[in-house]
Amino acid sequence: MASEPLTLRQRNVLWLLWLACLPASFVNTVFTQTATYAAAEFDVSERGQGFAAAIVRWGVVIALPFAFSADRFGRRKMIVAMSWLAPIVASLGALSPSFGFLVATQTIGRPLGIALSIFIVVFATEEMGTNTRAWALSVLAVGNGVGAGSAVGALPLAGISDSSWRYVYVVGLVWLVVAVVLTRSLPETERFLALQDQEDHETPTHHSSAVGARIHRDRLWLQIAVAVLTNIFIATASVFQIRYLKDVRDYSATLVAIFTTITAIPASIGLMIGGRIADLRGRKNLAIVTIPLGAILIALSYSRGSYSMWISSIFGGICLGLAYPAMAVFRSELFPTAKRNLASAIITTASLIGGSIGLIGAGLLLDHDISYGTVMMGLAMGPVLVAVLVFVKYPETAHRRLEELNPEDNVLQIL
Repeated sequence: MASEPLTLRQRNVLWLLWLACLPASFVNTVFTQTATYAAAEFDVSERGQGFAAAIVRWGVVIALPFAFSADRFGRRKMIVAMSWLAPIVASLGALSPSFGFLVATQTIGRPLGIALSIFIVVFATEEMGTNTRAWALSVLAVGNGVGAGSAVGALPLAGISDSSWRYVYVVGLVWLVVAVVLTRSLPETERFLALQDQEDHETPTHHSSAVGARIHRDRLWLQIAVAVLTNIFIATASVFQIRYLKDVRDYSATLVAIFTTITAIPASIGLMIGGRIADLRGRKNLAIVTIPLGAILIALSYSRGSYSMWISSIFGGICLGLAYPAMAVFRSELFPTAKRNLASAIITTASLIGGSIGLIGAGLLLDHDISYGTVMMGLAMGPVLVAVLVFVKYPETAHRRLEELNPEDNVLQIL
């Protein structure tokens, strides 16, 4: 339950945004889940997979102009557009005559899903109340889990034949139903409408502080550093988990799907609890404890066998689930309305490009017979450093209005 009651509008918006998470997270997940099987058909090495995953992540720069458009022309328009484009473009992977073609389609399609995820978080941050922002993001994260889970749930299709991984991409077209619903029902955020009203009333001699607001560079660079250090570990652990289970543990496609699902469900519980704690007790202390602990437990799962691998992965996922709402809401809270989407997109872009360093490095180390456990534990030191940065540099944003955190927005007349 939320720590304060939601209005009827907030409930409706949250439900629509939850639906939007389904295609966004499916598109963001499908390549990670199927890359190993596609690579097997096209005879691509682990190093090649690492480079391919990095290239797909570099495509995130495509999200930047869309983020600029979301700040300039509205959040609703871009969410609706991405909800159509992302699943359609990603589904083209099913037609791949080569691994390179698959990488090319996902280098375009995945950033569209990432852009959709960014706009969803910003929309929720702007629409929810002071004491429900983190909780709302935890609810949306569960939606992300469902969307990603649909890609995982479709993974047994990849075990039918050498080329049947293509069917997983076709499954994503079902989410076009969500695009229809969003097109018909999603409103615009009240803060963006207030910003537009300020812009309409500007004169040559009077410039609104909200309209002319700039991105806070110190906050931007701090969040970029945190995002990169986190994603170097998270991206590598997620991309190579399938390969590890398949090659080292000899798991079938079905057993990989079962492992992924069972270890992810408890993390969803962590998300809901973490969102409530972040709103009631604050973001910082929660993140400082759970981020490094979660990363270390996940890293340990790569050096443990049998039931201990499952337990370590489950509890690591719970810890990272607890941390997610606090860290996700920081990304939108600390920037003004006029630049909120662009700032979030810049951080995400830096995060994914930086994370590709981990993917490439891990691929090279694994190809040289360095163990998965050693590689993952080394990368887990990134989240440990993140905890230090959050403790030293981050402000506490719980119980504070967005306009208090970004004084240039005080002129906005929010209905």
